[in-house]
Amino acid sequence: MEIGDTKENIVIVGGGICGLATALALHRKGIRSVVLERSNTLRATGAAIIVHPNGWRALDQLGVASHLRQTSIPILSGQFHSLDNDELKEMPVGEEELRCLKRTDLVDILANSLPRNTLHLGCEVLSIKLDPITSSPVLQLQGGRLLNAKVVIGCDGVNSAISNMMGVKAEKIFTISVIRGFTNYPNGHELGSQFRLTKKDDTQVGQLPMTKNLVYWFITRKYTCQDSMASKSQKLIWNLAVDSVEGFPTSIIEMAKNCELDSLHLTEYLRYHAPWDILRRRFREGTVTLAGDAMHAMGPFLAQGGSACLEDAVVLARCLARTSHIHRNARGAKMQVEEAFDEYLKERKMRILRLSLQMYLIGKMLDASSQFVKFICIILLAVLFSDSHGHTRYDCGSL
Repeated sequence: MEIGDTKENIVIVGGGICGLATALALHRKGIRSVVLERSNTLRATGAAIIVHPNGWRALDQLGVASHLRQTSIPILSGQFHSLDNDELKEMPVGEEELRCLKRTDLVDILANSLPRNTLHLGCEVLSIKLDPITSSPVLQLQGGRLLNAKVVIGCDGVNSAISNMMGVKAEKIFTISVIRGFTNYPNGHELGSQFRLTKKDDTQVGQLPMTKNLVYWFITRKYTCQDSMASKSQKLIWNLAVDSVEGFPTSIIEMAKNCELDSLHLTEYLRYHAPWDILRRRFREGTVTLAGDAMHAMGPFLAQGGSACLEDAVVLARCLARTSHIHRNARGAKMQVEEAFDEYLKERKMRILRLSLQMYLIGKMLDASSQFVKFICIILLAVLFSDSHGHTRYDCGSL
């Protein structure tokens, strides 16, 4: 789809979960925006998304939670099984709502809830700069077109062109790869409403029920040179998944073998924003700001990346809605937007800092080869995050 004007008030770059949620949150507040997505189709990378209670609170505010609840069953319990020492124990999942959604279901309902002509597919933003006279953002689109905007919100993910322009791109890496997929059980699976995590050496397999017949699973393991080659083919990812669960229980091996081939996704290594970068960076330049993975890419160890994006959308729209004259008095409106963005970033910074620090310590514990480093991470987690599910009780507030 071609964008029909060379000027827009609010431009959201990136049509993933964060970009669509931000556009919907703004729409709920009566604010128009356009979303530019470089792909020719809606993107939903990663097969599924685990949504904690804090994410459901944000989805309730966006008005799409009731529909999504019909697509998945609640997860009521958890079990951890270490094959290294045959340890089997209960794994708390919290007392509030926890579900696993298909990313396509979430992306579709967000997109379908937007007004017509909000989402523009096949519009890649190559670069962004500030006009030297007005300080307004100017985006260069593929094909050489320029788009002038009053406000730009970068929701374009971990490889964000907007965060790259602002010098805050995620550069830290965990040498851990993740394979994700779905397996359908025509006669029903054995998980019931239980999340299971099984560990053997440096490999972990997670299994989450989505419906009575569908299971989402993931395999985390040390990155190997095979991963780069495997990512080019669904069949090679399948081979890698099956090889990775060698020595695991038969039910897990069969799960990997019988998965839906088209659902497979391999993340070769995990890129993230370090906690100290979250603390020291500003994440705003004029009327340009960031949200989602573009601002706070984090590993999957807390399963909070998607929910944090939804929180960003609600808080950002609430703050921006307080600027009563976005479309009038250019200089005054610009100052109002900048103040709104500063308010948004102030509210989000401590929340994101705690999430990123907890994620970093878990990731470092899994990634480190030194037993001493692992021990230090365990101690810090116990001291700083004694309530391991505290992050799920956060409430982003109302729109």
